[in-house]
Amino acid sequence: MIFLIYVVEKGDTLEEIAQRTQIPVEKIVYDNQLEDGNRLTEGQALLLLREGETGGYGGDLRIGGYAYPFIEPSVLEQAFPALNELLVFSYGFTFEGDLVPPPQDEQWMINAAWQQGIEPMLVLTPFSGGAFNNQLVKVLVENPEIQQKVIDQLYVTVREKGYAGIDIDFEYVLPGNKEQYAAFAGRVRDRFSPYGYRVSVAVAPKTSDNQMGILVEGIDYRLLGENADAIFLMTYEWGYTYGPPMAVAPLDKVRQVLEYALTQIPAEKLILGIPNYGYDWPVPYERGLTRARTIGNVEAVNLAVKNGAEIQYAQIAQSPWFTYASAGMNHEVWFEDPRSIEAKLNLAREYGIAGVGYWNLMRPFRANWLMLG
Repeated sequence: MIFLIYVVEKGDTLEEIAQRTQIPVEKIVYDNQLEDGNRLTEGQALLLLREGETGGYGGDLRIGGYAYPFIEPSVLEQAFPALNELLVFSYGFTFEGDLVPPPQDEQWMINAAWQQGIEPMLVLTPFSGGAFNNQLVKVLVENPEIQQKVIDQLYVTVREKGYAGIDIDFEYVLPGNKEQYAAFAGRVRDRFSPYGYRVSVAVAPKTSDNQMGILVEGIDYRLLGENADAIFLMTYEWGYTYGPPMAVAPLDKVRQVLEYALTQIPAEKLILGIPNYGYDWPVPYERGLTRARTIGNVEAVNLAVKNGAEIQYAQIAQSPWFTYASAGMNHEVWFEDPRSIEAKLNLAREYGIAGVGYWNLMRPFRANWLMLG
C-alpha cells in the first residue's frame, strides 16, 4: 500500500507536511477536500498520496455503494474508480404488486456504471409515503400471485434497463413473516440466477438468533444467506438521529455483528456496511427531544477546522469525534475519516469476507475513494 494517513499535531502546517513528504500542498488540499488550505486542526487525519498514485487498499475486496438517481454526477465520478458495484436506490411496489420506479430516471447511472466496468444493481424496497412499510412486505410475502407479478416486472426492468442484478432491502419485516421473506428472496434468485444476475439482501445488524427489536426479529440470517448470493450487513446507526452521541459504526459493535453473521452465513457471501456520514448532536442530550443533524465526513472535518476544535479518536470504537460551541450551543460530532475506514477494511480482511459497501455515495469523500482505488 502506498498511502500514508498522517494525524495532524499541534503547530503543524500544510507547508511543513508537504516539505517533509514531498507532496505538493495543492494535492493534499485536493485529495482531502480541505475548505481552508491555510488551516489545520490538531487530530485531523490526512490521506497523503504522491502524484499519480492511488492507495490500492480495496485490493481483492468487492466494493459497492448505494446512491439515489439525483446524486451529483461529479460526486458519483469521484467514487467510481474504487467501485465494483453501484446499488441504485430504489424501486418500490404497490399492494397490488405493481413496480414503482424511482422519482428520477436512473438510466444515466446504469450507463455510466457500465462504462466504468461497474455492475449496477436495482434496489427493491417496500417504500410507501417515503418510509419502509412492513404491511407491504406482509402482503407480498404472503401472496404468491403478487410475488409473481413483482418478480415478472423486475425481470423485464432488469433486462430493459441493463441492470446486473437485484438488491432486496426490506426493513421492519414482521416476525411472523421471517421464513416467508427468506423464501421470497430465494424465489427471486431462482428466477434471475439462470441468466447470470446476482441477488443480494441487505439486513439489519444482529448479534444473536433471538435478539429482540423491530428491525431484527423478522430477519433470519441463516435462511437469507441460503437464499441469496450476497448479504449486505447494515453495520451502522448505533449513533443515530434520535439517540445519544456516539460513533455511527463503532468497530467493537461491528465486530460482534460480523462474528455472529459468520456463524450463519459463509464468509464469501458477506458484505460489511460502512457509513459515509456522521452526526452533529446539540448537547447535553435529552432523550425524546434532542435531534442530531446528519453531516458529511468532509463537512465534519471542515467544521472542526473552522471552530478550532481538536479532533479526538476513540480507540475502542475506532472513530473520530470532537466538540465545539456555536451560537451559545455546545455540539458533539462523530464521523468517519481515513483511520476509521482503514480499521473497517482491516476487519473485513481479518475475517476473509467478500467485501464492503457504503451507505451511501451521496456525500463527497474523495480521500476514501483514493485510498481504495
